[in-house]
Amino acid sequence: MKKIIITALLPLCAFAVSAQTTKKTTPAKKTVASNTAKKTTTPVIFKNNLDSASYSFGTAMAGSLKSNGLTSLNYQLVLKGLQDAFDGKPLLISNELSQTTINNAFKSASQKKFAPVLAEGKAFLENNKKQAGVQVTASGLQYQVLTKGTGIAPKATDTVTVHYKGTLLNGTEFDSSYKRNEPLSLPLNGVIAGWTEGVQLMQTGAKYKFFIPYNLAYGERGAGQDIPPYSTLIFEIELLKVNGK
Repeated sequence: MKKIIITALLPLCAFAVSAQTTKKTTPAKKTVASNTAKKTTTPVIFKNNLDSASYSFGTAMAGSLKSNGLTSLNYQLVLKGLQDAFDGKPLLISNELSQTTINNAFKSASQKKFAPVLAEGKAFLENNKKQAGVQVTASGLQYQVLTKGTGIAPKATDTVTVHYKGTLLNGTEFDSSYKRNEPLSLPLNGVIAGWTEGVQLMQTGAKYKFFIPYNLAYGERGAGQDIPPYSTLIFEIELLKVNGK
């Protein structure tokens, strides 16, 4: 599918500077007079392009991290990690463990950021499986037969020709071969798991409606700008032809 893509999050680092403020209070015998010291910060002076670039690296990386759900880091350890790497010192964490911890941090932040999407999908599927005509497979895929087919059923290794329409739970349509007036041929082992499983349930000439949990769709990453992470998707698929391997 033209819009069925997989996007990856690139791990980045963030840097921030904090300022301290002090407060001094002087009590008198019958009256209380307070004297609060003015906040003082050391002005930052960029002496050369390297200084400006260094600060810009920090703000750019922090902005990217925030856009992916991370809101804070241990800034001292961020700085130490940068210094150790630049100085060629032995790293305190192996590269393998570093990647694992970064992935876990992004996953945790993403789940928190998209908690409403997760909750909406779970509630929808729980209610939808109770609707007349909706069937549920062992994987959690839900489907409804709109038109029965009379031809052959494809295998996972087959290429099929289909018409389809995909929408989010709020009804937003993110892709449609009908609008393009152009059926699509694709290998069933090269698409999302919900399609691979679901289309094999169909026979040529059939039209099904699929309700696909996020873990059988685009998972925690989503797809481009149109499909947010953790999205439960709805597809109407019409199996026109089984082309074989």
